[in-house]
Amino acid sequence: MQRLATGLQNGVARFTLVWSIASALSSITTAGWSQTLTWLGTLGGYRSWAKGVSADGSVVVGWARNAAGWDRAFRWTAAGGMQDIGTLGGNRSEAFGVSADGSVVIGEAQSAEKSNRLGSFLAFPRICAFRWTVASGVQDLGRLPGGSDSWARGVSSDGSVVVGGAEIASRDVRAFRWTASSGMVDIGSLGGDYSVANAVSADGSVVVGGAKNAAKRYHAFRWTATGGIQDLGTLGGTESEALGVSADGSVVVGRAKNAAGKNRAFRWTAAGGMQDLGTLGGTESWAYGVSADGSVVVGESKNVARKSRAFRWTAAGGMEDLNTTYASLLTNGSVLEVASAISPDGRYIVGKGWNAATKRPEAFLLDTGPRSVQGASGLADRK
Repeated sequence: MQRLATGLQNGVARFTLVWSIASALSSITTAGWSQTLTWLGTLGGYRSWAKGVSADGSVVVGWARNAAGWDRAFRWTAAGGMQDIGTLGGNRSEAFGVSADGSVVIGEAQSAEKSNRLGSFLAFPRICAFRWTVASGVQDLGRLPGGSDSWARGVSSDGSVVVGGAEIASRDVRAFRWTASSGMVDIGSLGGDYSVANAVSADGSVVVGGAKNAAKRYHAFRWTATGGIQDLGTLGGTESEALGVSADGSVVVGRAKNAAGKNRAFRWTAAGGMQDLGTLGGTESWAYGVSADGSVVVGESKNVARKSRAFRWTAAGGMEDLNTTYASLLTNGSVLEVASAISPDGRYIVGKGWNAATKRPEAFLLDTGPRSVQGASGLADRK
């Protein structure tokens, strides 16, 4: 009997120890799964908008109004808050992308130089595509031959390749691809007088954007050095534009007009073509960003009340309203209106919403928590 009692006591002790360890690990893991919504503030003005996020979610970029009423490019970190990264001598700047490690920021900035923008008779401050680092500050990426204005919209994972749009001598606009060694290179159009690059793959080899064709229709394109510019078509309407691309360039997202003339978010692959991702109950939607593996898409959609709402799409779950999924993170009256970008692993989402606490449109950073194996493929999130 004594041996039995001792055995039972030892068994209980072992069970208690195992249960305690499991509980502790569960607490640690649960804490690691925590989801947060951070409103990023402004630079002293009324509004802000987040346009890009680093791979680990520690750096967010975009633009914010300052106290003088000018929109300025910002770089935000939890430790340093929102930092105005400056201009090229003018008053305005906007950031549109950031490298994976958060060290390189790209966008557009006014310079002190004046230009007759796109053939206008009036002189305005020249708009310049820029690349920013702590060491170099805001660097003017130059211009295409004979042109003046330029703007950067996408950057490769390591920050070495920048893409955007720039004027040429005829006052037409061309999509460009920039590297330190080659400078700004015109990558062509679809036969029309306008093209602009909006995003680039992680290694810088695939560029996507929008371009006019010979019939003056604006279509989404995908470019590679070997294949040139490929027209991705539409959803039955007259227009489309590519706004995001997966890490390897195989998945393209954006917006396209359908037969009814409404913008719809799309996801394109070579095998499946252009897929309409639907809406949140309204008639229009736009896709702006995609995860590295192409499985998670984010953007903006009109709901039944015709209000803009931030969405996340996966093949398994379809289009979900982030305001519904993460309602517990939103104070009464706050709304996530646009999801502009997503981190490579799909965990971090940034964009613009209405912050009820400050009563203004404001940039946000949403941490959805570590994704499970299924979640990485768009099947489920660990809550």
